Amino acid sequence: MAFWVMKSEPGSYGWDDLVRDGATEWDGVRNHAAAAHLRAMAPGDRVLFYHSGEQKAAVGVAEVTRAARADGDAGNWVSVAIRPLDPLPAPVTLAAMKAAPALADMAMLRQSRLSVSPVTAAQWDAIMALAQRT
Repeated sequence: MAFWVMKSEPGSYGWDDLVRDGATEWDGVRNHAAAAHLRAMAPGDRVLFYHSGEQKAAVGVAEVTRAARADGDAGNWVSVAIRPLDPLPAPVTLAAMKAAPALADMAMLRQSRLSVSPVTAAQWDAIMALAQRT
């Protein structure tokens, strides 16, 4: 199982929308690096659902339910399917992530414009620990 972070503006499609819908197609990603990460996803992988924009915080855990398939006619882009698992006990803010030494090399913090990026198992554990501190 691999770990990922997916970023979304809550005003466009947030955690509450995913919970309400029960699942969604993660499509519309038009960045080559982010699309490569989508191609690497497999069913069962875990996803940290992150609210970008004003909130700037990880808020929930989702699961990849279907591997990448074509998104659009160009052939360059792909989408995956995800479903919500659980909200985090407490949101983990971008500021808290940046302050955590264990997350210093996290791809999302180094390439902040990517909407999809990998998370190591150690980084995942560190974020889950931060979420427990309410």
